[in-house]
Amino acid sequence: MKLGFIGLGKMGAGMASNLLTAGHEVTVYNRTAEKTRALVDLGARSAAGLSDACTGDVVITMVADDHALEEIVFSEGGLCGSLRAGAIHLSMSTISIALAEKLTDVHARANQSFVSAPVFGRPDAAAAGKLFIVASGAPDAMKRVEPLLAAMGQLTLPISEHPRDASLIKISGNFMIASMTQALGEAVALIRKAGIPPQTFVDALTSTIFNVPIYKAYGGLIASSKFSPPGFAAPLGYKDMGLALDAAEALRVPMPLANLLRERLLRLLNEGGESLDWTALASLSAADAGLEK
Repeated sequence: MKLGFIGLGKMGAGMASNLLTAGHEVTVYNRTAEKTRALVDLGARSAAGLSDACTGDVVITMVADDHALEEIVFSEGGLCGSLRAGAIHLSMSTISIALAEKLTDVHARANQSFVSAPVFGRPDAAAAGKLFIVASGAPDAMKRVEPLLAAMGQLTLPISEHPRDASLIKISGNFMIASMTQALGEAVALIRKAGIPPQTFVDALTSTIFNVPIYKAYGGLIASSKFSPPGFAAPLGYKDMGLALDAAEALRVPMPLANLLRERLLRLLNEGGESLDWTALASLSAADAGLEK
């Protein structure tokens, strides 16, 4: 399939690489052009400009936030104006419900299709093609992007015909991950204050009732205080808690824990955590307990 791929950060680079390995013709674009070089070496074509990446059957976007995606879609010479009728915009970013609905409408008016397919997984999973993907969109568009999602992930979960639904599930999932991280941080601080090695605690739990990948991975990072380099940077976590609260306000759903998590992430950012993984939330609990970082 002839594709465009826009956004070659830690996640996007691995995802685009897997599409090339699967035999697709991929044109790549990134604001920092040097990030395209490794993919060009693998057989990708480097787009001369944003519009040059939007000439195929599908264009995939993997960017940080709503602002970045809106700039790509609505700028002069941007995605919406460059994508041909009948083509698909496959958004794999974590975006707001409001933007997912806006993009659904805008693309429909241009006789294009919009599929929202955000992912669960960190950069190592993206590079290995082991992401978990939640996807929503019109059935015909979903069918057409199936082989692309299969190349990038180990499992795709079709949600509904409404792109906003996949976005809401991803936002809600990230809220749950942040909640778990806060709880783990508090528990590890308690364990450390008692003089018990934190990895002993993590090993005990993850070999019994918490024997799941997310607890093992995040527990290991927290026990070892390995918060850099970030797999998922703290500013992105702060952004996602804002998205959860925006959705909650629109649907009139109280989320007191999401408010707490957003404030804790804001404190982390204000205390120098901009370049840290969001598991560094646990460092706040350690500090509150009087423990050395």
